[in-house]
Amino acid sequence: MLTLQVQDHTQEPIFLDRSFPTVGPTEILILTAACALNFADLLMIRGTYQETPALPFTLGMEVAGHVLAIGSAVTDFKIGDRVAAFAGSGGLAEAIAVDSARCLIISDDLPFETAASALVSYGTSHLALTHRAKIKPGDTLLVLGAAGGVGLTAVEIGAALGARVIAVARGQDKLEVCRARGADVTIDSSSEDMITMVKALGGVDVVFDPVGGDPFVAALKCCKPEARYLTIGFASGNIPQIKANHLLVKNVDVMGFYWGGYLNFAPQLLSDSLTQALKMISDGLLKPHISAVYDFDQALEALAHLKARKSIGKLVVRGPKTT
Repeated sequence: MLTLQVQDHTQEPIFLDRSFPTVGPTEILILTAACALNFADLLMIRGTYQETPALPFTLGMEVAGHVLAIGSAVTDFKIGDRVAAFAGSGGLAEAIAVDSARCLIISDDLPFETAASALVSYGTSHLALTHRAKIKPGDTLLVLGAAGGVGLTAVEIGAALGARVIAVARGQDKLEVCRARGADVTIDSSSEDMITMVKALGGVDVVFDPVGGDPFVAALKCCKPEARYLTIGFASGNIPQIKANHLLVKNVDVMGFYWGGYLNFAPQLLSDSLTQALKMISDGLLKPHISAVYDFDQALEALAHLKARKSIGKLVVRGPKTT
Protein backbone atom coordinates (compact mmCIF):
# COMPACT_ATOMS: atom_id res chain seq x y z
CA MET A 1 0.00 0.00 0.00
CA LEU A 2 1.47 3.34 -1.06
CA THR A 3 1.50 6.07 1.60
CA LEU A 4 2.99 9.53 2.07
CA GLN A 5 4.68 9.44 5.45
CA VAL A 6 6.36 11.90 7.78
CA GLN A 7 9.40 10.22 9.32
CA ASP A 8 11.08 13.24 10.92
CA HIS A 9 9.82 16.77 11.58
CA THR A 10 13.00 18.19 10.03
CA GLN A 11 12.62 16.26 6.74
CA GLU A 12 10.19 16.33 3.83
CA PRO A 13 7.52 13.57 3.74
CA ILE A 14 8.43 10.53 1.61
CA PHE A 15 6.48 7.91 -0.35
CA LEU A 16 6.64 4.44 1.20
CA ASP A 17 5.05 1.02 0.67
CA ARG A 18 3.17 -0.35 3.66
CA SER A 19 0.85 -3.29 4.23
CA PHE A 20 -2.89 -2.70 4.15
CA PRO A 21 -4.30 -1.80 7.57
CA THR A 22 -6.62 -4.21 9.39
CA VAL A 23 -9.89 -2.89 10.79
CA GLY A 24 -10.80 -2.84 14.46
CA PRO A 25 -14.31 -3.71 15.66
CA THR A 26 -15.65 -0.16 15.24
CA GLU A 27 -13.66 0.76 12.11
CA ILE A 28 -14.26 0.71 8.38
CA LEU A 29 -11.56 0.38 5.70
CA ILE A 30 -11.83 3.00 2.95
CA LEU A 31 -10.24 2.72 -0.49
CA THR A 32 -9.07 6.31 -0.91
CA ALA A 33 -10.47 8.07 -3.96
CA ALA A 34 -9.64 11.61 -2.81
CA CYS A 35 -7.79 13.28 0.05
CA ALA A 36 -8.04 17.03 0.64
CA LEU A 37 -5.11 19.03 1.99
CA ASN A 38 -5.26 21.48 4.87
CA PHE A 39 -2.94 24.07 6.39
CA ALA A 40 -2.90 21.78 9.43
CA ASP A 41 -1.01 19.20 7.33
CA LEU A 42 1.88 21.66 7.07
CA LEU A 43 1.81 22.21 10.82
CA MET A 44 1.89 18.44 11.37
CA ILE A 45 4.95 18.13 9.14
CA ARG A 46 6.70 20.68 11.37
CA GLY A 47 5.37 19.08 14.56
CA THR A 48 3.55 22.23 15.67
CA TYR A 49 -0.10 21.17 15.28
CA GLN A 50 -2.18 20.77 18.45
CA GLU A 51 -2.82 17.10 17.69
CA THR A 52 0.25 15.98 15.76
CA PRO A 53 0.44 12.15 15.66
CA ALA A 54 3.48 10.30 16.94
CA LEU A 55 6.19 9.69 14.37
CA PRO A 56 6.16 8.14 11.88
CA PHE A 57 2.69 8.97 10.53
CA THR A 58 0.85 9.32 7.23
CA LEU A 59 -0.50 12.72 6.23
CA GLY A 60 -4.08 13.46 5.19
CA MET A 61 -6.91 14.65 7.43
CA GLU A 62 -10.00 14.22 5.25
CA VAL A 63 -10.78 11.50 2.74
CA ALA A 64 -13.53 10.05 0.59
CA GLY A 65 -13.88 6.72 -1.18
CA HIS A 66 -15.55 3.30 -1.12
CA VAL A 67 -15.83 0.99 1.89
CA LEU A 68 -13.58 -2.07 1.46
CA ALA A 69 -14.17 -3.79 4.81
CA ILE A 70 -16.10 -3.25 8.04
CA GLY A 71 -15.38 -4.10 11.67
CA SER A 72 -17.40 -6.66 13.61
CA ALA A 73 -19.31 -4.00 15.58
CA VAL A 74 -20.14 -1.72 12.65
CA THR A 75 -23.83 -1.65 11.69
CA ASP A 76 -24.30 1.66 9.86
CA PHE A 77 -22.06 0.92 6.85
CA LYS A 78 -21.65 -1.89 4.32
CA ILE A 79 -18.98 -2.83 1.80
CA GLY A 80 -19.26 -0.67 -1.30
CA ASP A 81 -20.79 2.39 0.41
CA ARG A 82 -19.58 5.77 -0.78
CA VAL A 83 -18.26 7.57 2.31
CA ALA A 84 -16.36 10.62 3.52
CA ALA A 85 -14.33 10.64 6.72
CA PHE A 86 -12.47 13.04 8.96
CA ALA A 87 -9.51 10.82 9.74
CA GLY A 88 -7.25 13.37 11.41
CA SER A 89 -4.28 11.77 9.62
CA GLY A 90 -3.58 8.83 7.33
CA GLY A 91 -5.58 9.89 4.28
CA LEU A 92 -2.68 10.15 1.83
CA ALA A 93 -2.62 6.40 1.36
CA GLU A 94 -4.14 3.77 -0.88
CA ALA A 95 -6.49 2.73 1.94
CA ILE A 96 -7.21 3.90 5.48
CA ALA A 97 -8.95 2.38 8.51
CA VAL A 98 -11.17 4.96 10.24
CA ASP A 99 -13.51 4.71 13.22
CA SER A 100 -17.04 4.62 11.87
CA ALA A 101 -18.07 7.52 14.14
CA ARG A 102 -15.85 9.74 11.97
CA CYS A 103 -17.52 8.66 8.72
CA LEU A 104 -20.58 9.72 6.75
CA ILE A 105 -22.34 8.09 3.81
CA ILE A 106 -22.41 10.49 0.85
CA SER A 107 -24.90 10.69 -1.99
CA ASP A 108 -24.15 9.22 -5.41
CA ASP A 109 -24.23 12.67 -7.02
CA LEU A 110 -21.52 14.10 -4.74
CA PRO A 111 -18.04 13.70 -6.31
CA PHE A 112 -15.39 12.22 -4.04
CA GLU A 113 -13.16 15.27 -4.56
CA THR A 114 -15.97 17.56 -3.42
CA ALA A 115 -16.88 15.43 -0.41
CA ALA A 116 -13.28 15.18 0.79
CA SER A 117 -12.71 18.91 0.41
CA ALA A 118 -15.85 19.82 2.36
CA LEU A 119 -15.33 18.09 5.69
CA VAL A 120 -12.89 20.30 7.60
CA SER A 121 -13.53 23.56 5.77
CA TYR A 122 -17.33 23.53 5.55
CA GLY A 123 -17.64 21.60 8.81
CA THR A 124 -15.53 24.19 10.62
CA SER A 125 -17.38 27.19 9.22
CA HIS A 126 -20.87 25.75 9.65
CA LEU A 127 -20.43 24.65 13.26
CA ALA A 128 -18.50 27.79 14.25
CA LEU A 129 -21.02 30.19 12.74
CA THR A 130 -24.21 28.37 13.72
CA HIS A 131 -23.34 26.82 17.08
CA ARG A 132 -20.66 29.08 18.57
CA ALA A 133 -21.42 32.50 17.09
CA LYS A 134 -25.14 31.82 16.59
CA ILE A 135 -25.11 33.98 13.50
CA LYS A 136 -28.47 35.27 12.31
CA PRO A 137 -29.85 36.96 9.19
CA GLY A 138 -28.84 40.61 9.06
CA ASP A 139 -25.62 40.18 11.06
CA THR A 140 -22.46 41.64 9.55
CA LEU A 141 -19.76 38.99 9.27
CA LEU A 142 -16.08 39.86 8.78
CA VAL A 143 -13.98 37.00 7.34
CA LEU A 144 -10.19 37.23 7.49
CA GLY A 145 -8.13 35.06 5.12
CA ALA A 146 -11.33 34.89 3.10
CA ALA A 147 -9.84 33.18 0.03
CA GLY A 148 -8.31 30.30 1.98
CA GLY A 149 -9.72 26.81 2.26
CA VAL A 150 -11.69 27.59 5.43
CA GLY A 151 -12.21 31.32 4.96
CA LEU A 152 -13.95 30.90 1.63
CA THR A 153 -16.47 28.49 3.15
CA ALA A 154 -17.20 31.01 5.91
CA VAL A 155 -17.97 33.60 3.24
CA GLU A 156 -20.28 31.19 1.45
CA ILE A 157 -22.07 29.83 4.52
CA GLY A 158 -22.43 33.30 6.04
CA ALA A 159 -24.07 34.55 2.86
CA ALA A 160 -26.33 31.48 2.66
CA LEU A 161 -27.46 32.11 6.25
CA GLY A 162 -28.43 35.70 5.48
CA ALA A 163 -25.45 37.64 6.86
CA ARG A 164 -23.84 40.66 5.21
CA VAL A 165 -20.34 39.36 4.48
CA ILE A 166 -17.16 41.44 4.39
CA ALA A 167 -14.31 39.39 2.92
CA VAL A 168 -10.65 40.30 3.51
CA ALA A 169 -7.96 38.75 1.29
CA ARG A 170 -4.77 39.69 -0.55
CA GLY A 171 -5.18 40.53 -4.26
CA GLN A 172 -8.09 41.18 -6.59
CA ASP A 173 -8.04 37.66 -8.07
CA LYS A 174 -8.77 36.20 -4.65
CA LEU A 175 -11.38 38.86 -3.87
CA GLU A 176 -13.17 38.09 -7.15
CA VAL A 177 -13.61 34.50 -5.97
CA CYS A 178 -14.98 35.81 -2.66
CA ARG A 179 -17.50 37.98 -4.48
CA ALA A 180 -18.57 35.01 -6.57
CA ARG A 181 -19.17 33.08 -3.33
CA GLY A 182 -21.45 35.74 -1.86
CA ALA A 183 -19.28 38.45 -0.29
CA ASP A 184 -21.11 41.79 -0.22
CA VAL A 185 -17.96 43.83 0.45
CA THR A 186 -14.32 42.93 -0.28
CA ILE A 187 -11.15 44.44 1.17
CA ASP A 188 -7.69 43.97 -0.30
CA SER A 189 -5.41 43.53 2.71
CA SER A 190 -2.35 44.41 0.60
CA SER A 191 -3.54 47.89 -0.33
CA GLU A 192 -6.61 48.94 1.68
CA ASP A 193 -7.17 49.96 5.31
CA MET A 194 -9.50 47.38 6.82
CA ILE A 195 -10.24 49.32 10.02
CA THR A 196 -11.25 52.50 8.19
CA MET A 197 -13.40 50.68 5.66
CA VAL A 198 -15.17 48.41 8.15
CA LYS A 199 -15.88 51.22 10.61
CA ALA A 200 -17.38 53.24 7.74
CA LEU A 201 -19.75 50.30 7.20
CA GLY A 202 -20.86 50.41 10.83
CA GLY A 203 -18.67 47.69 12.31
CA VAL A 204 -19.26 43.95 12.56
CA ASP A 205 -21.30 41.52 14.66
CA VAL A 206 -19.19 38.41 14.00
CA VAL A 207 -15.51 37.94 13.10
CA PHE A 208 -14.25 34.68 11.59
CA ASP A 209 -10.48 34.63 12.03
CA PRO A 210 -8.25 31.76 10.83
CA VAL A 211 -5.26 34.14 10.58
CA GLY A 212 -4.38 35.65 13.98
CA GLY A 213 -1.39 38.01 14.25
CA ASP A 214 -1.78 41.69 13.39
CA PRO A 215 -5.09 41.16 11.54
CA PHE A 216 -6.57 39.96 14.86
CA VAL A 217 -5.73 43.27 16.52
CA ALA A 218 -7.21 45.20 13.60
CA ALA A 219 -10.39 43.12 13.41
CA LEU A 220 -11.01 43.46 17.14
CA LYS A 221 -11.15 47.22 16.63
CA CYS A 222 -13.91 46.70 14.06
CA CYS A 223 -16.27 44.94 16.46
CA LYS A 224 -19.62 46.35 17.50
CA PRO A 225 -20.70 46.06 21.13
CA GLU A 226 -21.54 42.42 21.96
CA ALA A 227 -19.77 41.17 18.84
CA ARG A 228 -18.66 37.52 18.71
CA TYR A 229 -15.06 36.95 17.68
CA LEU A 230 -14.27 33.40 16.46
CA THR A 231 -10.61 32.37 16.74
CA ILE A 232 -10.30 29.58 14.18
CA GLY A 233 -6.55 29.32 13.72
CA PHE A 234 -3.26 31.17 13.35
CA ALA A 235 -2.16 30.88 9.72
CA SER A 236 -0.02 33.99 10.17
CA GLY A 237 2.17 32.02 12.58
CA ASN A 238 1.56 34.61 15.29
CA ILE A 239 -0.75 33.88 18.22
CA PRO A 240 -2.01 37.28 19.41
CA GLN A 241 -2.31 38.40 23.02
CA ILE A 242 -5.66 39.90 24.00
CA LYS A 243 -5.97 42.95 26.22
CA ALA A 244 -8.93 42.07 28.41
CA ASN A 245 -9.94 45.70 28.90
CA HIS A 246 -10.73 45.92 25.18
CA LEU A 247 -13.23 43.09 25.59
CA LEU A 248 -14.72 44.72 28.68
CA VAL A 249 -15.33 48.12 27.11
CA LYS A 250 -17.27 46.73 24.14
CA ASN A 251 -18.71 43.63 25.82
CA VAL A 252 -17.07 41.53 23.10
CA ASP A 253 -16.96 37.72 23.27
CA VAL A 254 -13.79 36.06 21.96
CA MET A 255 -14.55 32.40 21.30
CA GLY A 256 -12.07 29.61 20.78
CA PHE A 257 -13.13 27.09 18.17
CA TYR A 258 -11.45 23.79 17.31
CA TRP A 259 -13.69 21.68 15.09
CA GLY A 260 -11.88 18.39 15.66
CA GLY A 261 -12.25 18.76 19.42
CA TYR A 262 -15.98 18.13 19.16
CA LEU A 263 -15.21 14.52 18.28
CA ASN A 264 -14.12 14.08 21.90
CA PHE A 265 -17.02 15.70 23.75
CA ALA A 266 -19.94 16.30 21.35
CA PRO A 267 -19.53 14.07 18.26
CA GLN A 268 -23.25 14.08 17.44
CA LEU A 269 -23.27 17.88 17.29
CA LEU A 270 -20.41 17.76 14.80
CA SER A 271 -22.04 15.00 12.76
CA ASP A 272 -25.39 16.82 12.59
CA SER A 273 -23.70 20.04 11.49
CA LEU A 274 -21.68 18.24 8.82
CA THR A 275 -24.77 16.47 7.52
CA GLN A 276 -26.49 19.86 7.15
CA ALA A 277 -23.47 21.33 5.35
CA LEU A 278 -23.22 18.40 2.90
CA LYS A 279 -26.96 18.69 2.21
CA MET A 280 -26.52 22.38 1.42
CA ILE A 281 -23.82 21.35 -1.06
CA SER A 282 -26.02 18.65 -2.63
CA ASP A 283 -28.88 21.18 -2.87
CA GLY A 284 -26.63 23.66 -4.66
CA LEU A 285 -26.70 26.27 -1.88
CA LEU A 286 -22.96 25.85 -1.36
CA LYS A 287 -20.42 25.27 -4.12
CA PRO A 288 -17.00 24.10 -2.91
CA HIS A 289 -14.13 25.74 -4.74
CA ILE A 290 -11.35 23.28 -5.55
CA SER A 291 -8.29 25.14 -6.75
CA ALA A 292 -6.52 22.07 -8.16
CA VAL A 293 -6.65 18.26 -8.17
CA TYR A 294 -3.35 16.33 -8.14
CA ASP A 295 -2.44 12.73 -8.85
CA PHE A 296 -1.02 10.85 -5.88
CA ASP A 297 2.57 11.05 -7.11
CA GLN A 298 2.15 14.85 -7.19
CA ALA A 299 1.24 15.07 -3.49
CA LEU A 300 4.52 16.76 -2.54
CA GLU A 301 3.95 19.34 -5.27
CA ALA A 302 0.46 19.96 -3.87
CA LEU A 303 1.86 20.47 -0.36
CA ALA A 304 4.43 22.92 -1.75
CA HIS A 305 1.64 24.83 -3.50
CA LEU A 306 -0.29 24.98 -0.22
CA LYS A 307 2.80 26.17 1.66
CA ALA A 308 3.36 28.95 -0.88
CA ARG A 309 -0.16 30.32 -0.17
CA LYS A 310 -0.94 30.22 -3.89
CA SER A 311 -4.20 28.31 -3.64
CA ILE A 312 -7.72 29.70 -3.61
CA GLY A 313 -10.06 27.28 -1.86
CA LYS A 314 -8.98 23.64 -1.50
CA LEU A 315 -6.31 21.39 -2.98
CA VAL A 316 -7.19 17.71 -3.46
CA VAL A 317 -5.01 14.66 -4.10
CA ARG A 318 -6.44 11.61 -5.83
CA GLY A 319 -5.91 8.21 -4.27
CA PRO A 320 -3.16 6.02 -5.79
CA LYS A 321 -5.64 3.75 -7.58
CA THR A 322 -7.94 6.54 -8.78
CA THR A 323 -7.81 7.39 -12.49
